[in-house]
Amino acid sequence: MALLPAISYSQDYTFSRATYYGSPDCLGTPSGACGFGEYGRTVNDANVAGVSRLYKNGTGCGGCYQVRCKAPNLCTDDGVNVVVTDYGEGDKTDFILSPRAYARMAHPNMAVELIAYGVVDVEFRRIPCRYSGYKLMFKVHEHSRYPDYLAIILLYQAGQNEILAVELWQEDCKEWRGMRRAYGAVWDMPNPPKGAISLRFQVSGSAGVTYWAQAPNVIPSDWKAGIAYDSTVQLS
Repeated sequence: MALLPAISYSQDYTFSRATYYGSPDCLGTPSGACGFGEYGRTVNDANVAGVSRLYKNGTGCGGCYQVRCKAPNLCTDDGVNVVVTDYGEGDKTDFILSPRAYARMAHPNMAVELIAYGVVDVEFRRIPCRYSGYKLMFKVHEHSRYPDYLAIILLYQAGQNEILAVELWQEDCKEWRGMRRAYGAVWDMPNPPKGAISLRFQVSGSAGVTYWAQAPNVIPSDWKAGIAYDSTVQLS
């Protein structure tokens, strides 16, 4: 049985604990449970995190949080802004940070002392994700097999949004077909329709409003595994 941290609130912050995971280059891990791959290793300058209850069966993937530690002699008031890229449970922690993100909470020249603690008390809050110069991208997952099996991941998910569902337009039937959340942020479908693929996805925003956004012909007819395709969609 996993032990969940005791929760208390200060204004819009939640008190919890954070630790970090081992990484040879201090970056994130490309094998995170969200399925982001290399994007999950380097996005947001590798200030990324694994979470437990905030993971929400994958709906929490791509969410952004401000995390600041509660040791003022070691840590700055601003803390670090992280992107959720993985699932992970620690010692009553909500966040298992990349080494870079964990060290970034510290005052200059205090990172070594902070790392020596291993686990620290923190407070956190949800914040909007911002990706300057990027709109929403749709990546065809590496495990896709053209033309029989399509799996996609949504990248650069701006704002305070969660993706609840993804559907694909079936032109011959004139209807939307739901994709399956395979795991994390990965959505898949066997035997996808031929031709350019239009998608729509259900978004839950920070104000509690749920709506559908469309990306017409966002994936070309000759799609390839491992390629990310730009869209005109800008979440906010």
